[in-house]
Amino acid sequence: MTFIYATADEIKGGKTTDVYFLRTLETLKKEGLGGVEVYAEVTVSALPKGYKWAVYAGLREVLHLLEGKKVNVFSLHEGTLIKPSDYRGIRVPVMALEGPYEEFALHETALLGFLASASGVATKAARVKKAAGRKMVLSFGARRTHPAIAPFVDYYAFIGGCESVSCVKGAELLGIKPSGTMPHSLMIIFKAVKGDHTEAWIAFDRHVDPEVPRIVLADTFSDEVEESLNAATRLGSRLWGVRLDTPGSRRGDMAAIVREVKWKLKAAGFKNIKIVVSGGLDEHNIPELAEAGADVFGVGSAIANAAFVDYALDITAVKVNGSWIPIAKRGKLSGRKLVHRCWSCMADVVTLEHEPLPQCPNCGKQMEEILVKVMEWGHMTAEIEQPQYLREKILRQIDKVDLL
Repeated sequence: MTFIYATADEIKGGKTTDVYFLRTLETLKKEGLGGVEVYAEVTVSALPKGYKWAVYAGLREVLHLLEGKKVNVFSLHEGTLIKPSDYRGIRVPVMALEGPYEEFALHETALLGFLASASGVATKAARVKKAAGRKMVLSFGARRTHPAIAPFVDYYAFIGGCESVSCVKGAELLGIKPSGTMPHSLMIIFKAVKGDHTEAWIAFDRHVDPEVPRIVLADTFSDEVEESLNAATRLGSRLWGVRLDTPGSRRGDMAAIVREVKWKLKAAGFKNIKIVVSGGLDEHNIPELAEAGADVFGVGSAIANAAFVDYALDITAVKVNGSWIPIAKRGKLSGRKLVHRCWSCMADVVTLEHEPLPQCPNCGKQMEEILVKVMEWGHMTAEIEQPQYLREKILRQIDKVDLL
């Protein structure tokens, strides 16, 4: 008996494909059309409801998926903020593949899945981080997703803007230290066995690596204010922060609770203790809590269960007798295209491949071509960008756009 998940070899081997691709390839092969070269574009079909933009993510996975295949890949850089269409309503290609259709047909399902899920997580993390501003955001989503993909979720939550993650493997892949506090179970066991749940705080401080911030979970048995003051008194200057994670059924006005805890700690002389809030947080309720005085936000379900970004892959040209023939299904625009951006205005313009470089429709500046070759016949021509660099790039871009 084992867990239900697909291995990396199974994904690369096409085991996670939609079955109609197998039947399509069989038909093409038997008709002598298996080696026909095509040009196919990936575009955004739809953003989640209420979103104006998304973070393009998952390129890292796609490059590993297609490595060794006889295919050229053109793509936006990982971490580029995207909108589905340019100012004229023309769909913006985020990726294009060129080569024999049989080389990548079995991988279309996985390719779109990688982009959809990675972009969904990174986009939600970016939205949450924009709402939090200068306040810290931690990814607590490992328990809200399949454990096999928890590190994947943490990776894209981090590049989207989270300062750290709780999952051990996720942090390992990112090259950072995992972040976390303590579970209610620690206090419950101490209360039951020793009669005093606050002894759990002392034991934690006594035994856990000194480099780990001392953050006390301050709502297990008593009022949040009382618990916070008690923790500050018992741990003194060693206390970094208190975490408020009141169950939803008894939450009440969390902003008011945060405000009261912050005020009474300061009044008692504990001015530097941070307030960490977790439980049911997203970009909509974080601003009020930040204004009330919360310093750190632990976000789980909102990021781990983020709405995915829908992508589609469509053939837009086929090579016949050595020449590219523009052709696409109804509703899609045929031909090989380029994407140009004005980084000042964050505006895009889509053109056909041989059209001149356009000027920004907003400010008139010369635009930059951003759909670039990242793989040549199965060999990567672009480096996998480091997660820390990607995170900084995304944060710079979200400063230029509105959240809602």
